[in-house]
Formats: sequence, structure tokens, C-alpha cells
Amino acid sequence: MEPDVLSGAELAYLGDAVIELLTREYLLNSGVRKAKELNNSAMNFVTARAQSKAIQKILPCLSEEEIAVFKRGRNGHSSGTPKSAGACEYRRATGFEALFAYLWLKKRQDRVRELFAAAYSLDGRHFPLP
Repeated sequence: MEPDVLSGAELAYLGDAVIELLTREYLLNSGVRKAKELNNSAMNFVTARAQSKAIQKILPCLSEEEIAVFKRGRNGHSSGTPKSAGACEYRRATGFEALFAYLWLKKRQDRVRELFAAAYSLDGRHFPLP
């Protein structure tokens, strides 16, 4: 799969799964074990509102290439927005997901982990960086 030819929506679709995987890894490493706690804690990472806040933290750290991918995902056509987020938040979250998929497909997992940790202000103890 070549990330340069995927649409922003396609990247966001895959990026949703990448962020979900990183979130689950982080939560399990932090010691959360009960299913209800895991699911409730995951909401701090995977909702459009949380992702919109996360991308705003890391925008200054992104390269020109990464910003272009974020914008490609953010500007993609969507069929609607979730009830829990406004249109701008949803678009930023979609760009955030697209960025993570792009980097994942480019085999840049070190950068994915670095940005995830920075976006959510995580420490290296529960989310070890490469």
C-alpha cells in the first residue's frame, strides 16, 4: 500500500486503527486491566475532540511533509460529524488520523510513537519510545 496515492479519507480510516493500537498498548502498559476502565480511558485518546486537541499540541513539531499530509486528511470530504464534536474538531481529528497512517505506512514507527507521546503528553515509563 502506497500512502502517497491514498486519499485523505483512506489514510484517516487506517490511522484510526493505528491510534487505537497505540492507545491500547499505552493503557495496558500503564497498568489498566479492567475492560470498563480500558474503554473509558481510551476515550481520552480516540474521540474527535481528544484528537483535535492532540494535533494542536504537535503541529509546531511537524515537518512540511507531515503538515501537508495532515491538511490532506483534514480537507478530505466527509459525510458528517459525530454528535460529540464540532465540524472543525472532526476535520482536525481526521487529519491527525491521516498523518498517523501515512507515517505508519512509510515504516516510520519511531516517529509515530514520538508524535503520539507528544500529542498526549505521555511519559516514557508507560509508553517506551524507541
